[in-house]
Amino acid sequence: MLNRRSFLLATSAALVTGAAAATAAPAWLQALPARQTRVRGARAPIDIVDDRFGTPHIRAASIPDAFFGQGYVVARDRLFQIDLGHRRELGRLAEVFGARFAAHDAAARLFHYRGDLEAELRGVPRDVLACARAYVAGINARVDEVLADPSLLPLEYQILKVAPLHWDIVDLVRARDGAVGNADDEVRRAQLAALGLLALDEIIAPLRPAWTLRVPEGLDVAAVSEADLGVLRLGGLPFAPERPAADPAGPTERANAGSNAWTVAPSRTATGRAILANDPHLGIGGFGPRHVAHLSAPGLDVIGGGAPGLPGIMQGHTDRFAFGRTNSHIDQSDLFVLELDPDDPERYRHDGGWKRFDRVEEVIAVKDAAPERVTQRYAVQGAVIAHDPARRRATVLATIGQQPGGHGAFAMIAINLAKDWASLRKACRLHPSPTNLHYADVDGNTGWQVIGFAPVRKRGDGLLPMPGDGRYDWTGRRDYRTMPGEYNPAKGWFASANQDNLPGDWPRDRIPAFSFRDPYRYNRIADVLARQDKHSVADSIALQYDTFSTPAQQLLALLPARPSAAARPAVEMLRGWDARIAADSGAAALFEIVWRDLGKRMLAAIVPERARALVTTIGASVLLELLARPDARLGSDPAAARDAMLDAALAAAWSTAGTLLGADPAGWRYGTLHKIRIRHPLSAIPAIAAAFPPIEGEGSGGDGYTVMARWLGSGLDWRVAGGASYLQVIDVGAWDNARMLNLPGQSNDPRSPHYRDQYRPWAAGAMQPMPFTRAAVDAVAAARTTLRPG
Repeated sequence: MLNRRSFLLATSAALVTGAAAATAAPAWLQALPARQTRVRGARAPIDIVDDRFGTPHIRAASIPDAFFGQGYVVARDRLFQIDLGHRRELGRLAEVFGARFAAHDAAARLFHYRGDLEAELRGVPRDVLACARAYVAGINARVDEVLADPSLLPLEYQILKVAPLHWDIVDLVRARDGAVGNADDEVRRAQLAALGLLALDEIIAPLRPAWTLRVPEGLDVAAVSEADLGVLRLGGLPFAPERPAADPAGPTERANAGSNAWTVAPSRTATGRAILANDPHLGIGGFGPRHVAHLSAPGLDVIGGGAPGLPGIMQGHTDRFAFGRTNSHIDQSDLFVLELDPDDPERYRHDGGWKRFDRVEEVIAVKDAAPERVTQRYAVQGAVIAHDPARRRATVLATIGQQPGGHGAFAMIAINLAKDWASLRKACRLHPSPTNLHYADVDGNTGWQVIGFAPVRKRGDGLLPMPGDGRYDWTGRRDYRTMPGEYNPAKGWFASANQDNLPGDWPRDRIPAFSFRDPYRYNRIADVLARQDKHSVADSIALQYDTFSTPAQQLLALLPARPSAAARPAVEMLRGWDARIAADSGAAALFEIVWRDLGKRMLAAIVPERARALVTTIGASVLLELLARPDARLGSDPAAARDAMLDAALAAAWSTAGTLLGADPAGWRYGTLHKIRIRHPLSAIPAIAAAFPPIEGEGSGGDGYTVMARWLGSGLDWRVAGGASYLQVIDVGAWDNARMLNLPGQSNDPRSPHYRDQYRPWAAGAMQPMPFTRAAVDAVAAARTTLRPG
């Protein structure tokens, strides 16, 4: 491995300008509550000024030292969060938590990169790698600090009797994404095909762009089962016997996770400057997925939300441009089915012959027990997730993350170091995950580009499992520059909300995925922006908190004119409603109950009994289409069946609302059901639950189809399960006008004033300032820390 100190010394001429400027501060700022600490790895003193909103403003004399400061403050505010995630990715949980975690460790290590790790590091630009090394050193500096003074340790370490890990730069390229991706969708489609009911898959989520599902030649769909998902079925971490910790990439979140972003050109704003708004949608209820920081040094000035444990800022702005992101759609994983040699199960059929698996023996340390030894297998396509010699069968999950350069650990640094649209697009070569990248600069330019690595398949579309005999293998990946994008579009704005944004003439052989979402959020955003010639920051904030529901509006148009006596109260309440999913609305609560009930009734009506275990949800657009234009799937008299279904759902929902919300409809409120409750992910452990009381009490509007996306939990749960926990609106060039929120606060420590200080503002839509200029930051400064090389 490259020596970090020699590397930084070799690149210091390019990266360091100025000397100890970081320590210069006015007398009143020096009088703030302050501490100084010695740290290993910094090249010069680093000032950290924390503002009253909890944002650390890092002032360094060199760009790597600014990233050192980011690593330090992330570890200061979120150490257990990043440490637990790091242990999980490295497969080192069992060594501190015991034998029940060994299977999870083995699964994590299965997806470690097995190529040349040093080559991965050599492929990163020198200035970017220097910043990543500094970020890791900053984390380690804080780890050293808390180990030297246990009173600084987060409470979890004292309760669980564990210690934080030190980090190594090589681990950023070793640990790779082993998530399910769409493998479970592929298995479900094969199972439906085995029943002769493949067309039913469209009920769950119509393919976008429109596409015809076909069974790959040579695939025995009757043999496909849940067992083919192998280690992907492990689920959450078993921190308590009765209830595993929630899986951050569980099916509910994967079905809803997305984001909104829009960029408005100066020609259409009230100020004559561009405005960029962004609110990434992720799970809500555990650790906050963003940490806000401001990194400044000669040649660098960037602020915004970063992912704890990942160097750099993901959404925010530099002193030259603002940037945001939403999930794009690229199918980056495929499930391959292998035939095993009957005489030697360590061989599989490929390209007309037998190939031997590459095998890696892993030794997993286990607390209070002997180490466990596991054998990991790898085929041409990737990691073997299931190996069943009795059935002469194995399955492989091919993922972009397993390919050279598929780590993505350095992408944010490269984006933060960019100076303009051209250098930003060049930085995207380090960014494998599918993303709509938004851009707006101080010169009035705006841009959107889809980025991410797309596999090139010999044949097939990746929508069902594929034979692993070589006919369907990947042959490479497409350059992101072949993806859609716009620069300074004539209409003066653009938006992305996970909708199908491929141009109408996009080549059919280059469709990156068929999983684009229902366009309800995008259509609402587009409708609002198209009508605003003088868009303002306040307009963007209002749009981020917009609760208008197109599905609700469409359902209102279908209310029966002559409802039954049991359904009449529900119809009367809904008829006068404005279709806004507001927290203080009783009609919104009633609508959500009706909507859930209608979905169940429609599934029962159109899905045959033998497929109901596979088709358990119905897409919003599918449900509304069947209600608006009922067809033969509802029987010989579809309209009458539809009317009966609507009436019954309305009557049942009225009764359910009374049970849930009380006998007096005047007191019904959606926010009573749709609560925001945030708990420690390990709250199943009594001592953790006691030390980290839940953050709760507020109700929320919104659902999965409103611009203010706050989707509901699965099953019988009505709580806020996910949505936009971090929001930003940026007035490009007038940086101090920017506004942001970061739920529930910057710190994970309940002893900190920033543990929950943004919880109520987030619920109320009271966006907080995001000061950027030196004067604006100093005006709200609350504390100062100086890191000195030691």
